[in-house]
Amino acid sequence: MRATLKDGLFRVEFIAWCAPIVVILASVGLGAQTPTAAATQYTFTKDVAPILQQHCQECHRPNAIAPMSLQTYEQVRPFAKAIKDKVSARMMPPWFVDPNVGINKFKNYGGLTDDEIATLVKWVDGGAPMGNPADMPPPAKFDDDIWHIGTPELVAVMREDIVVKARGPDTWKNIAVDPGLTEDRYIKAVEIKPTKGRRVIHHIGTSLIYPDGGSAVIQAKNANIFEENSGRLMKAGTKVVFGLHIHPYAEDTTTNVEIGFIFYPKGYVPKQVAVTELMGDDSQLDLPPNTDNIRYDSYLILSKPTRLLSYAPHMHTRAKAECLEAIYPQKSEQRDGSKVETLNCINHFDFNWMMVYEYATDVQPLLPPGTVLHLISWYNNTASNRLNNDPNNWIGYGQRSIDDMAMAWMTYVNLTEDEFQQAVAERKAKTKPIENLSSKVTQ
Repeated sequence: MRATLKDGLFRVEFIAWCAPIVVILASVGLGAQTPTAAATQYTFTKDVAPILQQHCQECHRPNAIAPMSLQTYEQVRPFAKAIKDKVSARMMPPWFVDPNVGINKFKNYGGLTDDEIATLVKWVDGGAPMGNPADMPPPAKFDDDIWHIGTPELVAVMREDIVVKARGPDTWKNIAVDPGLTEDRYIKAVEIKPTKGRRVIHHIGTSLIYPDGGSAVIQAKNANIFEENSGRLMKAGTKVVFGLHIHPYAEDTTTNVEIGFIFYPKGYVPKQVAVTELMGDDSQLDLPPNTDNIRYDSYLILSKPTRLLSYAPHMHTRAKAECLEAIYPQKSEQRDGSKVETLNCINHFDFNWMMVYEYATDVQPLLPPGTVLHLISWYNNTASNRLNNDPNNWIGYGQRSIDDMAMAWMTYVNLTEDEFQQAVAERKAKTKPIENLSSKVTQ
């Protein structure tokens, strides 16, 4: 048996030393020839198009956010080599959690499997043939007007469109809207949806402003549907604030955004209330010019038992990578004495994609009181950073894209001690290994 590295994948080959002898004897005695298996030829119509429809065309189609359409063979063929390079490096589709570190099972996993990457690579290496037109699947259908959470009970809409000029600096808008809620309700599902001009919206941060002046952050980029018996309170008279980071996109563009809510039944109070908290004290961020591997550390102490639901890192153009660790209390029996655990690493942060990573239910981190979340951010302020417009500049904290940040939004629910101990016991009782959705071992 021997291990080899082929096409970027590790394979294990079993070598039977007696087999060649049998073949040779047969050849000598009967004049037979060893058949040669024909190499599999991957084609666009049969093998590649289904992958692009499932993973790429949501963005790579007319009037969407990507710069080119990838719906037909004629559109895709000129970008074949670039596609190979991007998927091999796991830069596309955008999903930047390192598959070899920490938790790798997510509700909203958006990357490719190893088999899908291998198919695209072999198609390109084989000359990127079109194949039989009869093998082409029907065109994928996309509807930007649909709500992924279902039909909302309440929709808050920005009253006026925003016109973004083709040239100019980034801008930020905080627009408050009163959706007219007349009684307290708990949110079951929430979704933010650009209704026009999505190309000019870099990201949206949305929050609730309560009548008493209190506030809560909403994490709704991925059509957030809360798990059973959990939700978020929206009080009567609450205003919704749209926080938009807008940038120009080659031509004058009109944009608008709305947010939809689905509620639990009137009077229902979920057992667990979700909280989204911004982690990261980056006011002292210091990125010297022409310097790589600059590190910045942030901490968040959890005073109650916690189930972590999602992690949404946020940095700017000098960002390089970010890791999230849990530092456990001295006495943490459920962690078998482990003091520090790396939950996730973003091994190549890309400012162009602000991602929310939603943990699958059965792997959501269960964190005892006293746990310290440790956010480690790295930066590259040199010319080797393709997004760095001026490596000779010192960079500090700021809202502009040319400034930087070191933070992340954490969405979680607090548990009672009994709920926490029960969840830990149930987790320990499960002996089946967790399937890694983003990287399957090829055997």
